[in-house]
Amino acid sequence: TFIEDDILNTDMVALTKGVDVVIHLAAITDAAGSFEKRDEVERVNYEGTKLVAEACIETCTSLFFPSTTSVYGSQSKVVDESCSVEDLKPQSPYAEYKLKSEKMLQEMSEKQGLIFVTCRFGTIFGTSIGMRFHTAVNKFCWQAVMGRPLTVWKTAIDQKRPYLGVNDAVRAIKYIIVKDLFDGETYNVVSSNNTVREIVESIKKFVPDIEVKLVDSEIMNQLSYNVLNEKFISTGFQCSDSIEEGIKDEISLLSINKIY
Repeated sequence: TFIEDDILNTDMVALTKGVDVVIHLAAITDAAGSFEKRDEVERVNYEGTKLVAEACIETCTSLFFPSTTSVYGSQSKVVDESCSVEDLKPQSPYAEYKLKSEKMLQEMSEKQGLIFVTCRFGTIFGTSIGMRFHTAVNKFCWQAVMGRPLTVWKTAIDQKRPYLGVNDAVRAIKYIIVKDLFDGETYNVVSSNNTVREIVESIKKFVPDIEVKLVDSEIMNQLSYNVLNEKFISTGFQCSDSIEEGIKDEISLLSINKIY
């Protein structure tokens, strides 16, 4: 059953009655674009999450909350879920309200009995029906196929960041539901950690003649770090998506559907 509605204005309790699990994907996700619409991001990503969580509490429904590894902003070379508060420095309103939502859900679990799990997803890559092109790998692949320069933030070319294949993301959600892993914990879900330079070099294997154009960005985090996913792996899950294979598949799909 498909119901088109707004989580801020609908009766979430009525929608979650008799439901086993809510996979809460309603959010504004463009981190770089979130600077220009901070209030809307707060309203949808934070206040909307609160409404969904309150409904889940009332109906005893388990909640899967996808957060983001963008909540990290670390001086450390390696970070995981047990990092210090100093390592949690969101670099955009999008990440800021994801982290704020994480803390809210933890409090709702302790005080009101919310059954939930939080997964900090790496930046998504890979082909899907609903591909978005504001994230690094997808954007670069589209630019490469269209013969346009790859626009890279000046501060980001050698930063190492966490990425997550869309197939790994889907399998992680299914895994949590099947294992009933709604334990109130936070898990990093990451296929690999890569620099932008490494991604560009992978794209060059399939589109050799590409130009890289360095651009300014409001996200000025010049730190580089690896995000570990051992905590989630220790539950029995294994990531299998390769970023180079994901790039190959994306370029193949975009090339086939290219409009000249």
